[in-house]
This record gives sequence, C-alpha cells and structure tokens, in this order.
Amino acid sequence: MPALLRRHPDFRRLWIASITGRTGASVASVALPLTALTLLDASAFQVSLLTAAAWLPWLLIGLVAGAWVDRLPRRPLMLVCDALSLTAIAAIPLTAGLGLLTYAQLLVTALITGTATVFFQTSYEVLLPRLVDGADRAEANSTLHASEQAGQLAGFSGGGALVSLLGPAGAMCAQAAAFAVSFLAVLGLRHRERPAARPVTDGGNLFREIREGLSFTFRDGYVRAFVLCGGAANLALMAYQSILVAFLVREVHLAGGTVGVLLGACGLGGVAGAFAARRLGARFGTARSVYVLTLGTPCLALLMPLASSAPPGVALFAVGHAAVVFSVVAENTLTATFQQDYTPPALYGRSRTASSFVNYGTIPLGALLGGVLAETLGLRTAMWLSVGLLPLCGLVLLASPMRRDRDLPTTTAVVAAAPSRPVVSARR
Repeated sequence: MPALLRRHPDFRRLWIASITGRTGASVASVALPLTALTLLDASAFQVSLLTAAAWLPWLLIGLVAGAWVDRLPRRPLMLVCDALSLTAIAAIPLTAGLGLLTYAQLLVTALITGTATVFFQTSYEVLLPRLVDGADRAEANSTLHASEQAGQLAGFSGGGALVSLLGPAGAMCAQAAAFAVSFLAVLGLRHRERPAARPVTDGGNLFREIREGLSFTFRDGYVRAFVLCGGAANLALMAYQSILVAFLVREVHLAGGTVGVLLGACGLGGVAGAFAARRLGARFGTARSVYVLTLGTPCLALLMPLASSAPPGVALFAVGHAAVVFSVVAENTLTATFQQDYTPPALYGRSRTASSFVNYGTIPLGALLGGVLAETLGLRTAMWLSVGLLPLCGLVLLASPMRRDRDLPTTTAVVAAAPSRPVVSARR
C-alpha cells in the first residue's frame, strides 16, 4: 500500500470513493449498452445517444457547477450526488424484472447520473488539493489514477462476467452497490470546510466568478493549450468509444462476457500509465513526456479497426486500445499535478470547471458523431475515421509555450483574473 494511504485517513476514504465509483462506472459502461442492445434491440445510434446523454450535463451546466462548487461545502454535495446516482441505477434491474424497462428510462438514468457526476467530480477535484499538501500531490495523483484504472479493469472484467450470470440489467446492481460504498466513504470524511464567503444566491457574483475562471483558463498559454487539446482528444475518443461495444458485438462477433474481459484486459494499459507517468516525467521531463503521450502512442489506435474474432485480430484490438488507455491515463496524471500546483487556489474550482466545460463538453458531440458515422457508413468505417483523429489532437500543443520546456511550470507567472473576494475553505 502506498505510504500516503497508510498515513492519511481522509485521503484513504477519498481513494475508496474514487475507486468504487470508477469500478461501478466501468460495469455500467459495459452493462448499459448491452442492456439497450439485447433487451431493447437498440440501434448503434441509440447506444451512442446513451453515452452522449451521460456527458451532456458538462456542456449544459458545467460552468455554473464550478462556481457553485467553489461556494458550497463539498462533502454534503458529494453525498447527494452518490445518493441520486444510486437511486437511478438501482431502478433499472427493478423495472427490468417487472418487464417495464424502456429506452427512455435508460436515457433519463444517463442524464441523472451524468449531472451527479458533474458536481461530484468537480467537488472531488477541488477537495483533493485541500486534503493533500503540495509535496504529496504527485503521489496522490499517481495513486488515484492507478487505483481508478485498476477499478476500471475490475469493472470491465467483472461487468462481463455479471452480464453472463445475471443479464445486462442485473449487472447494474453492481454499479448501485459501488455508489453505496462511495457514499459511505464520503460520509466518513473527517475534513470539514468553512462556510462560503459569498451568498450562493448572488447571481451577479456567480456570473462574475464564471468569467474569472474562463479568463484565467483561456488567457494562460499552458492551461489554454491543455484545454483545447483535451477537447479535441475527447471528441475523437468518444466518437469511437460510444460505438465500441456495438462494434465488438455486431462487427467482430464477440460475446458480451468476452467484451467485458477484453476491455478489462486493455485497462491494464491505464494501470501501467498511472505508474509510469511520474517516472517518465522525472527521466524525460514532464513537458516532453506529455508530447510523446499525446502525439506518439495514440498512433497505435489505428490497430483497433483491424479487429476480428480470430485471436490475432483480437490481439490487434487489445494492443491498440491498451496503448490509448496508457497514453490518456499517463498524460492525465502529469497534467493533474501540474494544474493543482500551477492554478491559484481561489480560482482552482472555476478554472477546472471551465476546462471541463470544454474537455467534457465535446464528449456528447463525439458520441453523436460516432453514432451518425456508424449509422451512415457502418461500424468499421466509423472506427477507422474516429481513431484516425486521435494522433492529430496533440498538434494543438505545438502552439503552446511548453514547446520550449523540458518540464511544466509549477507556479503561475501572472494571475489573469483575481477572484472578487477570497474563497475561504479547506480541501482534500
């Protein structure tokens, strides 16, 4: 067990909430599309629409959520999010057992859990730097990303097994249980925050704070480059991920359980990426490592559309998908530490949400793009076009200040927009 987990009880609780949440989400990412495909005979576009619905709240309320999270106590907000997600997910196996499950319910569930995720994840990201001192943040981010990927691996593999044993809807019980564990872990946090310095109902201040977060995010050359690169990459990633299960089931002709095991095995790339990130950054420099991870390894994604049901074809898919997961997780680990050290604490919540608004806001668009391409050109052609965009997204970084750096900076030279008043709170 990493030293930080042994000596920091609140980080350990947050770690439990993180890993259980990621495990449950991974189970759902296999079980929800299979539920739509097998029980409701959904089309490829309808499956992609479920993914789009889960990410649409980032586009609709992401900016406002960041300003609210900066004003509200994070722990109670995270508890409400877990409770809402638990209720929505638990309703799926119940209505399926009664023969009342509809595609509309799946769509509404995706919207509810997606909205809860916006507030939970934003709260989580704002809370972490307040719980963990600067010297421990690199270890905290590495531990969290590695554990989340292990949870994702277990969720994919276990999700496939649960689908085989309990059926797609029954497998959703595992995600409901994961949200219950996350709720209990957050409930156990001893860290308490002071009340927000500003009234939550002050709309004028709210929109001014949103502008401040946007101003810092898009005026700073480093932060702007990562935001634009992330938005482009997520568009391409979700274009292929939204049709991934349908591609493996209907084009490659793999069984549902096999799909879960295969995606779980590819998740090992993410575990490796989380552990390798710090070593890559120390050896080659954090800025140079980010370049390789965004421009180099994603080229292996071009192996995925070559997949077939024969072992060599499955191996090609596994290598390509594992390489993508490796690069995404390793790059996220490096940039998460950079953002926590670089962004002024009073602007962190709003800046992260402004970034997420772009990064996650392109995800529903990518999901819809993947579904439209699959419906009009076929699943395999849609995969070729989607993964072909991935290596091109890193070109955005070539226009950023980091092109001259070995390592990413740890402090901001100039704060583009200072907060109206200091936000007084404590954090993870």
